[in-house]
Amino acid sequence: MPTAVLIANPSASQFTGGGFRQIKGTLGRVYDLSTEWPVAPYETEEVTRAAAARGVDAVFAMGGDGVTHHVANALVGSSTALGLIPVGTTNVLARILGIPSRPARAAEAVIGFEPLPTRMVKIEAETDLGHVTRHATFSVGFGFDADVVEMADSRPFAKSRFGSVHYATTAITRLVSTWRGEHPNLRMDCDGDRFDALVALTQVHDPYTYFGKLPLRLSPDAPEGIATLAGNDLGVSRAVEIFSRAAVGVQHREATGVRFWSNYERLTIEAEPRTPFQADGEMLGYAHRARITPAEGAVRVLRPAG
Repeated sequence: MPTAVLIANPSASQFTGGGFRQIKGTLGRVYDLSTEWPVAPYETEEVTRAAAARGVDAVFAMGGDGVTHHVANALVGSSTALGLIPVGTTNVLARILGIPSRPARAAEAVIGFEPLPTRMVKIEAETDLGHVTRHATFSVGFGFDADVVEMADSRPFAKSRFGSVHYATTAITRLVSTWRGEHPNLRMDCDGDRFDALVALTQVHDPYTYFGKLPLRLSPDAPEGIATLAGNDLGVSRAVEIFSRAAVGVQHREATGVRFWSNYERLTIEAEPRTPFQADGEMLGYAHRARITPAEGAVRVLRPAG
């Protein structure tokens, strides 16, 4: 019988004791299953690395995108598969990869999936606290996007209760109060193409579906690899245009101060002053310099093919 570890986050918005027992029973039909209840992100990664070192076949992340992010980072480069049991507020990666949104249905589905190599993005950054290396499963943001994550996380009850609506209202508030009228502070270089920007958003998979079921596409044609959209100002009209074009899948116009790159090998960013950055909705700090590269097949995920 294959072995697996179920990592549970009881603070996730959809978590219930009864649901946990049901999930445990479902996975236990197929796996020799043990459970872990880490109380902090670093403990989640420690437990996951230890499980991978023992050679377990799968680690299941029962939580939201935060738990998924930390489990996935600990599994990078290992042969242990990542299983997704979405019980968080938004569950972006599960939605992107076609995992059922209801925990019980997700558990029934994943026990029939094969572990498939899945793309991630590698972020290497220099910060005031030293060098940071992380991987992202669905998005990376520099500037405004990361600032919104930090502000939204400062109100955990609203984040848990209102989900994507809380993020949307936080974004509008920060745009009007802080970022409108700011000047570009990001010097970006994508495979030799340079652009000065104020905000940069990288998506790992297409489409990007952070706001509920509304898909956001950085271009009308799905990129084969990672893609980044950068803008050099955040006036209200510009922000509305960027969001509306992404929502309906219309090509962004570079003439309006927006640059789009896809299927690239390396993106470097120099920030003066330093800029906030995030991965998968997890605030990573403030960076002076950063490099983004694709990490094809960095983790194996139990998911549908395609």
